[in-house]
Amino acid sequence: MSFYQQWQNVPANAWRWPNFSPAEIACRGTGKLRVNADALDRLQELRVTLGKPLIVNSAYRSPEHNQRVGGAKASKHLDGTAFDISMANHDPVAFIAAARKAGFKGIGTYPRSNFVHIDTGAARTWGEPFPARPSRFATDQAPAREHLADSRTIKASGAAGIGTIGAAGVEVAQQALAEAQGVILPLMPYLDSLRWLFIALALGGVAVTIYARLDDWKRGRR
Repeated sequence: MSFYQQWQNVPANAWRWPNFSPAEIACRGTGKLRVNADALDRLQELRVTLGKPLIVNSAYRSPEHNQRVGGAKASKHLDGTAFDISMANHDPVAFIAAARKAGFKGIGTYPRSNFVHIDTGAARTWGEPFPARPSRFATDQAPAREHLADSRTIKASGAAGIGTIGAAGVEVAQQALAEAQGVILPLMPYLDSLRWLFIALALGGVAVTIYARLDDWKRGRR
């Protein structure tokens, strides 16, 4: 275990936890730092297991800062074996399970402040449970086409959509060809003809769409 009056004094070759910096682990009130290698090894293991950043709200606390913030007299923060980790980017249940697997036996939950305390002390738990959180994955929904395939309006609208996209595609192709080698420049006039063809198809699709909407309305399908 090493102690530094200021975290800036930690030699670069003495710090071996790539996902954390001395400033993150140092006392927030004084800048002092007590390095507990075993606890930091477990914290690094937890970080690797979870695969995403751990936001450290509090790690080592100097005695004076611990008293100032109302910490317990025998707080594990005093010996650098405790960490308060924000749950802003973690599911508390999954986080706690991974923390226990990494060797953290002391678990304190603080849902109102949205963090979990973990330490390498004796096995114990305290605090309030976190409320259930929504799933990280969106509920699967059937494709819209399965609901709307029978609509004559949608079928007609597709013609207009295809025509419009086709016309836009020709414009993009025309621009690309204009920047290409001169050997393909003779093709440019044909692209103009194709563009007008697609525009005509789009206008025809719009007309069919209007007719289909009127037909749907008459059939009471709207």
